Amino acid sequence: MSLSDAPRPLRIALAGFIQESVTFIEELTSLAHCRAVEQVGAAMVQAMRGTNTGIGGMIDTCERERAEIVPFFYASCGAAGPISDEAYDYYIDGLIAGLKAAGPLDGVLLDLHGAMVTPGRLDADRETIERVRAVVGNDVPIMVALDYHANLDAGSIAAATAAFGYHFSPHTDMGRTGERAADCLFRTLRGEIEPVCALRKPGVMVPSIFSATGLEPLKSLVLASIEVAQASPRYLDVSIFAGFSYADVPNCGFSVLVVMDGDRSAAERIAEDFSDRIRAQREALSHRELVYSVEQGLRQARARVAEGKRPVVLLEHADRMNDSTYLLRAALEAGLERVAVPYLWDPAAVAEALRHPVGEQVVLNVGGHSSARAGGPVTLRGKLVHAGPLSYRATGPYYTGRTVQLGDVAVIDTGKLLVSLTSLPSTAVDDDCLTRIGRSLDDFDYVVLRSKTHFRAFFEPASAAILIVDTPDWGPADLTLLPYRHVPRAHTYPFDATEPA
Repeated sequence: MSLSDAPRPLRIALAGFIQESVTFIEELTSLAHCRAVEQVGAAMVQAMRGTNTGIGGMIDTCERERAEIVPFFYASCGAAGPISDEAYDYYIDGLIAGLKAAGPLDGVLLDLHGAMVTPGRLDADRETIERVRAVVGNDVPIMVALDYHANLDAGSIAAATAAFGYHFSPHTDMGRTGERAADCLFRTLRGEIEPVCALRKPGVMVPSIFSATGLEPLKSLVLASIEVAQASPRYLDVSIFAGFSYADVPNCGFSVLVVMDGDRSAAERIAEDFSDRIRAQREALSHRELVYSVEQGLRQARARVAEGKRPVVLLEHADRMNDSTYLLRAALEAGLERVAVPYLWDPAAVAEALRHPVGEQVVLNVGGHSSARAGGPVTLRGKLVHAGPLSYRATGPYYTGRTVQLGDVAVIDTGKLLVSLTSLPSTAVDDDCLTRIGRSLDDFDYVVLRSKTHFRAFFEPASAAILIVDTPDWGPADLTLLPYRHVPRAHTYPFDATEPA
């Protein structure tokens, strides 16, 4: 056989556009923010290879399969206010134009979230998949990796060949999920399987803080879904999605997605079974007993430190924009010492701090700017001990290998608290937030975090206690406090505890 007769490598298009939209936040996630964290073309492949991300797993699998990667972009924009229509159009119009110009493609791999909203779209990721399908046609398989907190219905993924969700929260298996999607793609292209999908919704919503898959009964449900797939004699993949309850959309809440080789009725039975199990456990999934008020949390934290149990994590979980100030204010007023408050998002305060030389005493009004529920600004007085841009490759079990972009960073040492202010929003989930500024977790008795579940992968083994503190911000533990307009309350727990008709 001549070289000209040799089969060409499979050509696989890759793109990722990820954002978890808090629809109650008025401030939109801008195109400028997305562009500040994007990776494009060949640089995306280089930057994301080997990372614990969906697209990282896709890249690794494509390279193992010796496929030709046709790279577009990867923009992971965090959890914040909805994506602006301008940003959505910029990326997805660009993707569609690029797919049209790319020449023949054998498959498409998309790394999406599943809870992206824009002012004009309640299910933006559905539109993305549909528009890609319209370009590549019905014969090209499209596989999608989705976040465990995706809000889905059958229509959300109807245009995909198959879709796959992270199994765990903290999302320590994002890379593996990308591999699952890519493995299915290559097995489909080789003719080994013909995947079909089934999706069911149990009508259950939980706050993000209770979606941690180390909590029972969710832990057992997730492990059972994995075991069912592993024990199947034929190709089977089961994803349990907890949904994202701070997106006010019609398909909010838990869903179960089953991908199976050929047998749609079997896929539907499995999806129905796990959906029924989630519905039956709906009350046990909400752990209100784990939640403290600010005053209770501080009292518990001080008592544990007095017993020599340190560090204690105080988790301001209701903060959705990394700028809530309830615990910062309370720590200052209570005179707590040896407190770390990493990654408070406040671009204006950072800009003001950078007008001063490192080592100078500064007075800044920080945080609480994203909405009236964020707690309002707090006056911070202390020494400026770091000022300037900061980015790094993450070392922790959640962000592993990913580049964390913080923009300009100002670190203030009050003598009792160490507060790091960032110009780009990011969530502290491991001790990179301290080691990158020359500090150690051993330096502190208290650490104030704003994560929901992802911090647990590092801080559960590294801390003496985790105290979940509820505040009036836009991510409360009691979902009935939020002004939903699109969520169907009938037969949706916790708004309606009755069984579906």
